[in-house]
Amino acid sequence: MQTVKNEDTLIRKDAGRLADFIMFTQRSFLLNLSKELNKGSVSFAQFFLLGYLANEKFLTMTDISKKMGHSTAAATGLVDRLEKLGYVERLHASEDRRKVMVQITPKGVDLVDRMREDITGSLVDLMSDLDKDEQTALLNSYGKLSTFVRSN
Repeated sequence: MQTVKNEDTLIRKDAGRLADFIMFTQRSFLLNLSKELNKGSVSFAQFFLLGYLANEKFLTMTDISKKMGHSTAAATGLVDRLEKLGYVERLHASEDRRKVMVQITPKGVDLVDRMREDITGSLVDLMSDLDKDEQTALLNSYGKLSTFVRSN
């Protein structure tokens, strides 16, 4: 029984270290992103919304509020600002003109692509310092973490 408790304690300690790593890494990438995002007056929330839109043909306002964890009114504010900056456009469904769909513009895609390329460049630097086994282990671990996060 004591061995199980010790293993649980070790797993919890390791999970805490991983949590610190995730928070530090996320903060570091966001700080690097913020320099570029501030040039275009785009907030982190707006950038994350652009990231979602870059992977979809369009999202409804309800979809956006759910993905962003915001009220519909807050999602509308995000879309309003992005539309004024030329990063998204609103469309109306042909079958129901009341249904608003939001689509990323080429300017928005360009911003997302540039930010993604900056992150990719940083990861290339990191991965080039790893041997093949370490690279494989990192990618396998990330894949499992990504699957877990997406399922919750």
